[in-house]
Amino acid sequence: MPTIGRSEDAGPTCRLGRYRARDGSLGAPVDVDLDGPHVVLVVGKRGSGKSYTLGVLAEALAETRGIAPVVADPMGAFRPLAEASSDATVAQPTVSTAALAPRSWCRLLGLDPASGPGALLWQVAEESESLAGMTTAVEAASVPDETRRAVRNHLGVARSWGVFDGEETTLTDGDATVLDLETQPRAPTNAVVAGVSQALYRARVTGQTDRLPWVLVDEAHVAFDGVAASGLRQLATRGRQPGVSLVAATQRPSALPAVAISQADLLVVHRLTSRADRKALSKARPSYFAGSYTDRMPTAPGEALVVDDVTESVHAVQVRERRTPHGGESPRVSETFESGE
Repeated sequence: MPTIGRSEDAGPTCRLGRYRARDGSLGAPVDVDLDGPHVVLVVGKRGSGKSYTLGVLAEALAETRGIAPVVADPMGAFRPLAEASSDATVAQPTVSTAALAPRSWCRLLGLDPASGPGALLWQVAEESESLAGMTTAVEAASVPDETRRAVRNHLGVARSWGVFDGEETTLTDGDATVLDLETQPRAPTNAVVAGVSQALYRARVTGQTDRLPWVLVDEAHVAFDGVAASGLRQLATRGRQPGVSLVAATQRPSALPAVAISQADLLVVHRLTSRADRKALSKARPSYFAGSYTDRMPTAPGEALVVDDVTESVHAVQVRERRTPHGGESPRVSETFESGE
């Protein structure tokens, strides 16, 4: 059987699972291309297998030479990948303040660029290369005390997140890097995803690494709704040329910008029940897709419909079991307390 995601049979692949017939029986193995760059979108309601599938891809990427996978993990679902594999590490991520444009700093900290505090934040973000430098510049600025105090307080919040302290997290050493963002609020999570996306794109454009980076983002609708949006858009629209892949997973495809769906050359659809989410996919349904997503929607966890825009084909797949533990399961009372206690 051909490999999903490519027209030529060469290079590394990922074993995604097995083909699934209409009667539920399983057929031949299904492999996905890892040789070239891709934009992959994985969607599905909670509990349908979306994050599990992301973990299957992460496992394979971690074991493939020449690839530098980075997983943005806002739910703590991927720490077991690093605990069980010598090819993966967990990092408390740090990024450069320069990874965010001045306008993004204003958006990150909720300051209007046209206001006094917003204008000052824009200025110090443009002039400084560190959070400490920004703070020093604020103290030296010729502005009213209330303006200085407002920006100082907002920078204090940014400092409390701990994502702008120290050296940038190493991302291209070959191991899979799991960025632990479980305890971070939405704003610093976005800052990290923005910084990582731009750093990996820049590393390839400037020739700093020979490895092909893959950026995997769970709960991607959160990132596309914040300061990370521009970096993710860049990977989706321009990442193929320098060789940077993006894998975005979300339970809310209706909350994604249209470009996130239209630019995906591989779409992995788990079960969706929301009309808005199904409609979002239908708007970008390719001409070679016979019928509708509703007609062919998976019904059980682990089942997926894979739309391959490279070979213009659609496949019903049962995703394989992971080799490493999955950290995305919800806790259950029955698993914590024995019956009768």
